[in-house]
Amino acid sequence: MNQLEEHLYQQPRKNWWQRNWKWFVPTGCLTLIALVVVFIITIFFAVTSMMKESTPYIESYEAATTNSYVIDRLGEPIEQTGMIQGNISITNNDGEADIFIPLKGPKGEGTIHVIAKKYNGSWSYDKMIISIESTKEVIDLLEE
Repeated sequence: MNQLEEHLYQQPRKNWWQRNWKWFVPTGCLTLIALVVVFIITIFFAVTSMMKESTPYIESYEAATTNSYVIDRLGEPIEQTGMIQGNISITNNDGEADIFIPLKGPKGEGTIHVIAKKYNGSWSYDKMIISIESTKEVIDLLEE
């Protein structure tokens, strides 16, 4: 068989997809999964950051960390730990908040529960309590 005949019987060259699909498909899938995970983490941190910058969070955290009875029960320093739970919704100058803020000090742990409403730009609090885990005490932070 001469060179011309060998050339006629050779298989046609495979295209790019036929040559590379075995590494491209898993890599593409992993890239998509990684992008989705990064997107979800970004949204989570953006929402958490927004909640920490809200007036109900700031005022209730300050009320708890400056309350002498809470300091006696949890110790100092008191830090926010874990995930903030709940929701805050604001439309124009009105809004609502119902959040749970986990706290931890050297002596124990507690959770602040805040329920607030915003009318014409100012927040009013229906509930601002801290539940101390070890003693099962509930301290009303609005009574001071």
